[in-house]
Amino acid sequence: MFKDTLRVGFMLGWKQIRHASKWTTGLIIFIMMLTFLNLVAVSGILVGLIEGSVKTYEDQFTGNVFITTPTGEKYIEQTPSLISTLDTIPGVASYTARYTEGATAEANYRERRDPKALRDSVGASIVGLDPQAEDVVTGLSGNLIEGDYLTENDGGYVMLGANLLEQYSPLGQGDDVGYPTLSNITVGSRIRVTAGDATKEYIVKGILKTKVDEISRRIFMTQGEFVRLAGRTNLNMNEIAIRAEEGYDPALIKRDLIESGAKKIAVVRLSREGLPQFLLDMIDTFAMLGNGISSVGLIVSSITIFIVIFVNAITRRKYIGILKGIGVSASAIELSYVIQSLLYVAVGSAIALFLIYGVMVPFFNAHPINFPFSDGILVAPLSGTIKKLVILVIATLLAGYIPARMIVKRNTLDAILGR
Repeated sequence: MFKDTLRVGFMLGWKQIRHASKWTTGLIIFIMMLTFLNLVAVSGILVGLIEGSVKTYEDQFTGNVFITTPTGEKYIEQTPSLISTLDTIPGVASYTARYTEGATAEANYRERRDPKALRDSVGASIVGLDPQAEDVVTGLSGNLIEGDYLTENDGGYVMLGANLLEQYSPLGQGDDVGYPTLSNITVGSRIRVTAGDATKEYIVKGILKTKVDEISRRIFMTQGEFVRLAGRTNLNMNEIAIRAEEGYDPALIKRDLIESGAKKIAVVRLSREGLPQFLLDMIDTFAMLGNGISSVGLIVSSITIFIVIFVNAITRRKYIGILKGIGVSASAIELSYVIQSLLYVAVGSAIALFLIYGVMVPFFNAHPINFPFSDGILVAPLSGTIKKLVILVIATLLAGYIPARMIVKRNTLDAILGR
């Protein structure tokens, strides 16, 4: 009995689809496509605003796994031993180790004759790094907007983050708002850097600009230059950024590091684990906001399907009555209209899926939306997309079934006579 109902329902549904207006069918499919795009793209772009920032933070600063100095310590103890361990851990593609220390940079020390005159200075972190290793892990040279990238032998040269300079800072000369910058500094200018009791003059070789504040507020020099300025007498570093091999789970690298004892001397975490809680809360909030906006489109599409099926069934009341009169079950007739709805959502969603994963996601990855604080991307995880597809299918099937049920359950004789 069920097989007969299913077979007759499919036959009736296919017949109605074949004889339906191509323009009407195309318009409904177009509406379903836009609805599914709206469900995925709106929340995906809103979440992508923050996810773009998170991705940039990972790509340009922390790597996939980030090792830092424990709270209260000056550096990571036994850093050479830790680096030796890294060379034995599976999945590690590359890593970069950095010295860091607080310092002060001054710009107008040559022009300032009066010792009481206001110093053009700014507090910043100085970073000693291996330029080549750093570029492999974080692509630091790609952030250069002026000058040249450091080489291993560049003693006496530094690279400056753009937010330290008045002409690039988003707030300009911000002493009055607690955001000091250096004035009239460009490539080739000289600055004086003070770390602890040591002071040394450097030539600006390059300027780096990125949306990662930890980079744009730092002064970069070679490891050898850092040791000479800061007077560090050991090889203990402050940060190690690790890049995992393509397709390898960074969590496994973290696990192996912890099992090797790294947790006793350093803080080991995945890139996302170091994010502030407010940033994670923003991702959840934007996702909820996007889903709320998208649900409006879902309601509109459901109403559209309801109206189309209802009008179609009303105009075919006599036909439905005749079908019931010759013995076609009500379930088979209702199923025929559900099949129409299923066709609309299936074709519309298939087109939308192609546009999302074949066009939009690759496009936004290659050409992120340029926001002041991040490079926005389209976040569309497959699991989330499938859930939204299921919701759309259920809503559409209900929108097709309910009006068909309302018409079919009417009296057969009244339907045939058009009453």
